[in-house]
Amino acid sequence: VTSKDANEARVFATLFDRTEDYARLMEEIRELKAKVSKLDTSVLRRALKTLRRSFETISAIDFYPGAAQAQTARALDEVEAAALAILSPDEPHAVAGKIERLDRNKYQGRVWATRKRPWVDRLASAWLIRQFIDRKASFVWLATPQDRPRDALGFDFDGAAFTHRGARVTFEVLMASFSLEEDRALARLAAIVHYLDVGGIPVPEAAGLEAILAGARQSCKTDDAFLREAQKSFDHLYAAFSDEVSKSTRAPASLTRPRKRTKR
Repeated sequence: VTSKDANEARVFATLFDRTEDYARLMEEIRELKAKVSKLDTSVLRRALKTLRRSFETISAIDFYPGAAQAQTARALDEVEAAALAILSPDEPHAVAGKIERLDRNKYQGRVWATRKRPWVDRLASAWLIRQFIDRKASFVWLATPQDRPRDALGFDFDGAAFTHRGARVTFEVLMASFSLEEDRALARLAAIVHYLDVGGIPVPEAAGLEAILAGARQSCKTDDAFLREAQKSFDHLYAAFSDEVSKSTRAPASLTRPRKRTKR
């Protein structure tokens, strides 16, 4: 919709104003925040997903976003952070600062350490390390961060060499550190990992990956076995995303097929 003048623009802004929708959602967010520590974890997870879906639905039809959307987004981020502290108390706290670009050749054959009983971000990060950074990587699983061997590179815990930074989860930090961000298939995978680890924009494939990993965790007796199973899922997703990227960038046959010469 285009407006011919400022008055018409104001009319459109009024017609599509979603302030009342955001106000109702804000009230739901405040109610959840007041009882976040009292809810069962499964109930809390469902409530968070419902709020996030509601916000995305309203935002999708908010053609003139303004202060109401920004305020609601901040409130939703805050309640998600409060819930995360309860659902995953051992999750690292994000730190500020620029991500340093590193030379992959200096990180070969290393020991990498992270917390035991890994979940999505740690599993995906370990897969990324082994597939794209350090092919000969070995992993140790720590009961506490203080147990890290002196020569081991830590990831996904407070004080680790690679951990949450700003809005990025560890998987995304590793991608940025080793210049892997231009890989569009990895970027698709990163969106899933981010959503499952800290919330945010829902991703269609996230629920499926979460269910597969939950099943694998139940059937695996050790963290090493769990990682081996998880790597298969990440391999399959990466292959599927790579194929989609390849198809989307391939020139249509009509553009590449030689034209037939017409007889005169």
